[in-house]
Amino acid sequence: MLFSSIPFLYYFIVITLVLYFISPKKLKNATLLLTSLFFYFWGERMYTIVMVVSILLGYVFGLLIERFRNTKAKKPLTAVSVALSLSFLLYFKYADFFIENFNAVTGLSVPLLRVVLPIGISFYTFQIISYTIDVARGERAQKNPISLGAYITMFPQLIAGPIVRYSDIDAELRSRTHSVADAAEGIRRFIFGLAKKILIANQLGELVSLYRVSDEKSVLFHWLYAIAFCLHIYFDFSGYSDMAIGLGRIFGFHFSENFNYPYISASVTEFWRRWHISLGSWFRDYVYIPLGGNRCGKARQLFNILVVWFLTGMWHGAAWNFIIWGLFFAVFLTVEKLWLLKHLEHSKVLSRVYVLILVLISFVIFNASSMAEAGADLAGLIGIGGQGIIPLISPEAVYNLRSFAVVMIIAIIGATPLPKKLAEKFANGKKTKSVCNVCEPVVLMALMLVMTAYLVDGSFNPFLYFRF
Repeated sequence: MLFSSIPFLYYFIVITLVLYFISPKKLKNATLLLTSLFFYFWGERMYTIVMVVSILLGYVFGLLIERFRNTKAKKPLTAVSVALSLSFLLYFKYADFFIENFNAVTGLSVPLLRVVLPIGISFYTFQIISYTIDVARGERAQKNPISLGAYITMFPQLIAGPIVRYSDIDAELRSRTHSVADAAEGIRRFIFGLAKKILIANQLGELVSLYRVSDEKSVLFHWLYAIAFCLHIYFDFSGYSDMAIGLGRIFGFHFSENFNYPYISASVTEFWRRWHISLGSWFRDYVYIPLGGNRCGKARQLFNILVVWFLTGMWHGAAWNFIIWGLFFAVFLTVEKLWLLKHLEHSKVLSRVYVLILVLISFVIFNASSMAEAGADLAGLIGIGGQGIIPLISPEAVYNLRSFAVVMIIAIIGATPLPKKLAEKFANGKKTKSVCNVCEPVVLMALMLVMTAYLVDGSFNPFLYFRF
């Protein structure tokens, strides 16, 4: 079930909120668990069993690890728990990838398993792993399986994040408050996130699709595609995160931010502090630091960075373009750490141009279906095509530029803090505050009407991160 769908917006969420708020305090987690399982079952059915088994394993191992935390059994118990959680992910996400590469290396023809990837498995697997590791590090285990299940299955962030740490919401799982102010903020955040998805990301996605089927690719069209996809993935994923954070706030949870205007970064290092923050912090705390982080020699630090970014690429998908994408960032993060970072500080403009170009190149690689396609897309940016030099401009590219110019300009401005700063200034101004209080509900309702019209008249358009 999609957040950006009529069944979710006008049936599921309405019924869920009614059931949740009429439930006694002791039953709210149970209500959240049951509605979340139904939400997942709506689209995954048989794979709901995989998630339930994963949760039960996490619950049992959490109790065992806590019980034997001060004994020699702690490490093997933790290792087995992590291995079991990863085994589901490795089988469903990477089995065919490993078989394909084994066949390519050996020349054999081992048949593929044709396994379908369960939606959200990358996210809930990481949440279960972080829970058991945190228990091993000293956090208390959750004795109530319903509360742990509610944490892992919580539908606002179940299928595309952000990756929520158990330790961050442990207290709120046990006892949380609800208020009109929190609900209002949650609704506002959800609607703006939905607008990002429907009114911006989906429109830019159409341009990306037009590029893929075009037979008249010019240099201009290649650049339009690259810029459109960078904006598309940002508004798609940050829009989902906004919706998840907003829904969480309505239910009394305070999820961490997942994006902080990454396209204004002055270095690749800064970009990854602002982009998919929950994933970056997860790899930092559960891979980079346990490997030694920056507490060891320079060579080991660089090795740790390489491992983290290889795994980051692998996490995004079972294909070589994702691995190359991860290693691409590993190279530039290493270069910045060794030498470049101090030089980037001398020019705010050039440093930001440098980041934008690298990120654009990275996402061209990221969105390709193969490395050959990635190479062709990158070559087109400098005017090289399969048959030699391609034209700078084509009629199709000009037509699409005119057609999508407005949404691209809105997206570029929206990817900066400017709209937020203007909105805050308007909302807090002495003369404009009262006007804002009156206008905001009207604007939100108008947005919902417009987006509903798009959904009724539009086509199925899932979030990009559903496939990861």
